[in-house]
Formats: sequence, C-alpha cells, structure tokens
Amino acid sequence: MSIEAGVNLEFIRCEDKPFAAGVACAAELGYRYVEPMVHNGRELLSEAGYFHSFSMDNDPLEMKEVLDQYGVAASGLSAHCPLMRPEISVPYLEKAIRLAAAIGAPVVNTDEGVRPSWLDDAECFQIMRYTLRKVLQVAERYGVAVAIEPHQSITKRTEGLLKVATLVESLFLKINYDTGNAFLGGEDPYRGLEAALPLLAHVHAKDISVRQAEKEKGKVTGTPVGCACGEGVVDWRRVVQMLFRAKWSGVLSVECGTPKQAADSLAHLRAIMADVTEGETRTPAAAR
Repeated sequence: MSIEAGVNLEFIRCEDKPFAAGVACAAELGYRYVEPMVHNGRELLSEAGYFHSFSMDNDPLEMKEVLDQYGVAASGLSAHCPLMRPEISVPYLEKAIRLAAAIGAPVVNTDEGVRPSWLDDAECFQIMRYTLRKVLQVAERYGVAVAIEPHQSITKRTEGLLKVATLVESLFLKINYDTGNAFLGGEDPYRGLEAALPLLAHVHAKDISVRQAEKEKGKVTGTPVGCACGEGVVDWRRVVQMLFRAKWSGVLSVECGTPKQAADSLAHLRAIMADVTEGETRTPAAAR
C-alpha cells in the first residue's frame, strides 16, 4: 500500500509556461508524479509556449521523453470532456486513453461536462451510458481506467457521481474524487470520499480557502484550482487516515494555482502522510 503526493500541472498556468517547464518545476519542487492536461488539435497559447496543455496530435512519446527527463511519472491525464456530447467525447477520450497507455498513466480523469439544456434527465444518462460503453471498450484493451470526477451539475452530488460511475459495468470505470469540488458543490467531502472508495482510482487534492468557501459554497459545481493544501477548509489528516485505513494505493494530485502553493501543499501532505503512517502502524486495530 502506498499513498503518494502528485501535482496537476494547472499550478504553472499563472506563469504562462509550456508543458516541459511545468514538469521541470514540479520535479524541482520534489514531486514524483504529475497530472498533465491534454487537448485536441492546435491551441495558440500552447503552440507559442505560454500554456501547459499538451496536444494529443503530438507524438505521445514526446510527452514521455519530457517526463523521463525530469524523473517523474504521470499519475493520470486531465482529459475533461462533455460525456453528453458523444460526437466530441468519444474520439477525445479514446485518443486520451491511447496517449495514457503510451506514457504509462493508469487513468484518464474526466467529468460529465456542462449539461445541454435540450436534454431531459433520462436522455442525459442514456447518452452518457452510450459514450462510456463505447469509450470503455478502448480503455479495457489498453488497461487504462476512465475516472469520473465530481465537477458539474450531476456529479456535484455523491448520488449523481456514483450513478454516472456505474452506468456501465466495467472494472475500468472509476472515480477521481475532488475534495474541493465536492465541498463547493454542497457535499460533505469526507462522506463523499468514503462512498467513492470502492471505485476510487485517483484523488484531486484540492483545498478551498475560507474566503472562497464563504463566497461560493453551494453556489457552484467546482473550481479550476484551490489554495495550498493545509491553508483551507479541508482536513487532510482525516482524508489521509480514511485512505490509509481503506488500504487504498494511489496519488493525491494537488490542484492549486501557483508554484508556491504547490510547494506548500507538498510539505503539508508529506508531513501528514508520514505522521499518519507511523501512527496507524503503531496503533492496534481494536483501538482505532
């Protein structure tokens, strides 16, 4: 069993740097895992070196070379797309799965996307089931999981998240639990995480500042990035203890907005993980 800290490359977006610079910075900070963002086609800012997203039209081994150069691995790919738009999401996710397999990433993280206003409830789930059934055929061939994240109108609630993550019977349909999105969506993130544990493949370690919590809780379905872990409302000791006791192995991928926050998050999470591991291994199970 191993719980590791990683970082989503969103932390470098504030500096207008390219993918390789984000990986280099993450490695310099001490991270061993990163979560790259991918996109289709050609995007001006990325092409000019001002944005960290990686085009899936590039050779996947180009990404792997950068990761290997800095001695880090990909915990997963950030590949968000509208599941209720199969004409977009099916080819996008299939391409992301093949890229993930080429670089050794075990999971592709996504969410249901913004719900089209012209779909009723029944149609939403029928279309998502079709999309996931088609995409999971590719996921199963390549051995890469597709993980649903709480991030939009349906998955912001644990009930909706679990419904989407069980639309298709497959060992490769999983959950990427985002603590910050769940909190802002009005959920208890600890209860939500506990409910997600049987399907949990990846975690977004997103903390929410007190100021943002007071302003947005219950009014939004999520947020791109949070504050440094340990500086917001999430109790990371409780999160790590839950994962440790469940014998879960995987990566807590920090989602924050600056390199400073990424550095502070890593220090905070490492201290907690070391302390929890030592404490849990010394405490008899009957006493917990």
